[in-house]
Amino acid sequence: MDQIPTSFTFPKKLMALKATICKATVQLSDIDRGVYGDHAVVIARHPSETDERMLVRLLAFALNVPADDDLGALEFAKDMWDADEPGLWQKDLTGRILHWIEVGQPDERRLLRAASRVERVSVYSFGASTPIWWKNLASKLTRARNLAVWQIPAEQSQALAALAQRTMELQVTVQDGAIWVGDGTRSIEVAPVRLSS
Repeated sequence: MDQIPTSFTFPKKLMALKATICKATVQLSDIDRGVYGDHAVVIARHPSETDERMLVRLLAFALNVPADDDLGALEFAKDMWDADEPGLWQKDLTGRILHWIEVGQPDERRLLRAASRVERVSVYSFGASTPIWWKNLASKLTRARNLAVWQIPAEQSQALAALAQRTMELQVTVQDGAIWVGDGTRSIEVAPVRLSS
């Protein structure tokens, strides 16, 4: 009879992969909302997160920085690590969630559950499959009056991915509905399309 080992160590390649820590300074000039400032953020990037998704998360952050910090800070959450969290969220000083922000293509149950618990829900979808995803969901989400769904056109989200670095200094300018994201050498225009009515 074979003996059962008393201790076993997993080979290193089978062990769970760790997050990659990325840092970004976002210099925001949102002329449309009157929101300005430099924001230093740290992103714990999941091993399966692409450059494209990470940059869409950063864009969602820039577009939703609260005008008044007294309303609560916008923070990166752990959606890829914890199914009960979004990509970003804004909480008030008591810990109550004010704004739930998803990145990608969440299912309708997740969105309806979030919409019933918080004041605002925003989704930033990207990729060529967004129109198909939205066509299958739109009629199921009509009762969620606090939901805003945006599509970042695939070619624009892919262009954003080229800005990804472990350390980034990004300038985000919003004026008359137009958004420019740059790193000092390149500038990309992003024009999100609102899908929800």
